[in-house]
This record gives sequence, structure tokens and C-alpha cells, in this order.
Amino acid sequence: MKQDVLPADGRLGILIPGLGAIASTVIAGVEAVRKGIAHPIGSVTQLSTIRLGKRTENRNPLIKDFVPLAKISDIVFGGWDIYEDNVYESAINAGVLDTRLLDQVKPELEKVKPMAAVFDHDYVRNIDGPNIKKADTKYDLALAVMEDIKKFRKDHNCSRIVIVWCASTEKYIELSDSHKSIELFEIGLKNNDPNIAPSMIYAYAALKMGIPFVNGAPNLTVDIPALIDLAKETKTPIAGKDFKTGQTLMKTILAPGLHARALGVSGWFSTNILGNRDGKVLDDPHNFKTKEVSKLSVLDQIFKAEDNPLLYGNMYHKVRINYYPPRGDSKEGWDNIDIFGWLGYPMQIKIDFLCRDSILAAPLVLDLALFMDLAKRSQMSGIQEWLSFFFKSPETLPGLPPEHDIFKQLMKLQNTLRHIMGEDLITHLGLDYYQEFVDAAL
Repeated sequence: MKQDVLPADGRLGILIPGLGAIASTVIAGVEAVRKGIAHPIGSVTQLSTIRLGKRTENRNPLIKDFVPLAKISDIVFGGWDIYEDNVYESAINAGVLDTRLLDQVKPELEKVKPMAAVFDHDYVRNIDGPNIKKADTKYDLALAVMEDIKKFRKDHNCSRIVIVWCASTEKYIELSDSHKSIELFEIGLKNNDPNIAPSMIYAYAALKMGIPFVNGAPNLTVDIPALIDLAKETKTPIAGKDFKTGQTLMKTILAPGLHARALGVSGWFSTNILGNRDGKVLDDPHNFKTKEVSKLSVLDQIFKAEDNPLLYGNMYHKVRINYYPPRGDSKEGWDNIDIFGWLGYPMQIKIDFLCRDSILAAPLVLDLALFMDLAKRSQMSGIQEWLSFFFKSPETLPGLPPEHDIFKQLMKLQNTLRHIMGEDLITHLGLDYYQEFVDAAL
């Protein structure tokens, strides 16, 4: 039965905390696509198809033609940043996109100027900037963010808003008392509790207003009881965390294949070099730990050593990230994988992935914004686990282990879309085809 989905009428505002490399890349890309000078490669919403019904029916529409998503022509961007550069200047500084492309969308990018950001130097120590909000309490900062959102919605005539966190990775923190309920969280805001991070202030402001919030970094942000409860209370979707790009993308593609073939893994050593602002932030051990926890959990959940001790019980997994300024946004990820097969005989796999982090992340920002807007219009609230496909550390209900296998994640995403639109879910069992053949022969 098809769900009651509100139409995607009017303009969709996508507000982004952190108008740096990723944000400027997605905004420039959308503007280029709108002008017909580029294609949205890597965007599931724009270019992927979805199978409906039996294989013999040959129904494989584009996802954007199957579900009522907001159109690219109806999107308007805004955001916050600690630097005062407009998005054109930010894109030039990031060095991700060719200036010949950027100059073709320069007027549109120059119009996107950052609002003053909520920032706490204790959470991100290796960068600083002048465009920062000042207030007596963190609660006042949250109110200021709400006012920014209201003004943006009015100025740009938006019918709906989605917020996608693209700012730097914050330092590692663990669950504290102020995170355990909305009441304690609001007390913490008013008392400037140091355990309330800037990302949580943005998330609180969004959820209080019923605005979907996506966490694209590994921060402890919306995966705390206080904000999960607030999302339920205001009937608002939340999703996170940490965009699945680069090395972790490769792990979620390769590891399920090794696991499926019952091949053992004795070691997986991963190291990265990158030189963008993200690399500079992660050069601080406090911020690196947040990223490390996110990246390490992937293989643990895919291999499940406790269920397969012979194959994975002694696996050594190491992750390193090294700041190397000459590399810029062109990150390089090296993986050395020691595997073993029949009778325990050893083999090796080596990967050298010369990727562009922001190029891989940009389509995820677009897809997540469009899918979260769809979720809101479909009356889906709280944790959107069906969007795990896009994240390194998918958010789930407390106590529920995440699914990291990218192929299972894709099946869950597609089946959720089929469910929304009242189509049959697909299991890929396929026995019905052959039973029909037998019946016809008889």
C-alpha cells in the first residue's frame, strides 16, 4: 500500500554548517548541472535506477522518476562557516574543482555567503576564523541559529529546509549526563556545558523547528538520547554519521566479498595522506580519535569475529591518517590486506586508491538532502537507518548493531523506496520464475 507522501511543492533550502571543500563542491556541482554543463555522476537520486516487480517485467525507472523527490531546479543553498569567504572564494581556496568550471557558475556561487558560525575552539583546535557567533550561553547560540534558519527561509521563499553537517570533525567525546534527556540537554545549553558540541547546537536548533538533520562527520551529534527523543517528539528525520567516501567505501565493497567466500583475514593495515582542511583538523589526536573509532568499526561489524573466530578471530586492524599539505583534497589511501584461503595458505591484496574526497562526498550530500526531505514528507521520523548506505558509522537504535555491507545497505534503501511507493519488496529469491516454467511444462 502506497504511503501518503506530501508533494515536493516549492523550494527546498539545503543549509550546510561548514562551507568548505565538500559544501562548495556540491553547490558548484548542482549549479553546473542546472546549467547543463556537467552531469551529477555518483548521485543515486539522479542517475541510479531501481527495479520494480519481476525481472521479466523490465521496469527499471530512474529513482528520481519513481519517488517524488525535490527537483534540482528547486534547490537553494545556504550555510554557516567560520571564514567569511563566499562559496566561489571557498571553492577556489579548496582547489577541488577546475577554475574553468567554477568561473561558469561564479555569479551563483558568489551569492552564497556564510552566516556566522557556532564554533568552539576546544572541539577543533587546528583551525580558527573570524566569522563566529558570540552569545552568553549555548542556548542563546541555538536561538541565533533558529533565527538564521527563519530568515533564510523567508528571504529565499523556501517551503522546506534540510540541514546537512559538512563542517570539520570535532574532538572525541563520550555520552555524558547532559546528553541523556531533552530536559538535561537544555539545562546544559543554558549552563554552557562543555560536553555539548557545536554540531549538537545546530542539531538541536533544527530538530526544535522540525527540520531534518544529517550528520556527515563522525561526531557524537544526533546519536544521543536527548536528540533522538527530540526528533521523535517533533516528528523529524535524523541520519548519520560520517560520509562513506574513500578508503571506507572500498572496505564496505571488498570485505563483504571476502566474508561471503569464507576467506580469512589475518590483518588489514590502512593509511591515508591528505592535505585539505580536514587533514589539518585530523592532525590533532583528539579529532583523529573521533575518525578512527568510525573507521575501525566497519570491519568489526562485517566480519563479526565472535561468529567466525577461525577466519577473523586474530585479525589485526590498524588505521592511520597523515596530514600531507602537498596532496590537497586528492587523498591517497593505501590498504595492505593479508588474507588466507584453503588449508590456511596466505595471500595478499594491496589497494592504492587515489581518490578525491570531496568529489566522492558531494553527491552524498545531495542524495541525503533529497531523501531526508522525502522522509519528512512521508511522515518518517527519528533515525533513518535505511540511509546507512551513505555513512561510515550508520546510526541505529541503541543496542542495534549497524549493517555495514554496502550491498545489503543498498537493498534496504531500495526496498524502503518500494515500500513508500506501494511496490512489492524484492528478495532476489527468484524461485517463482522457475516454478512458473515447470507449471507451464506440465
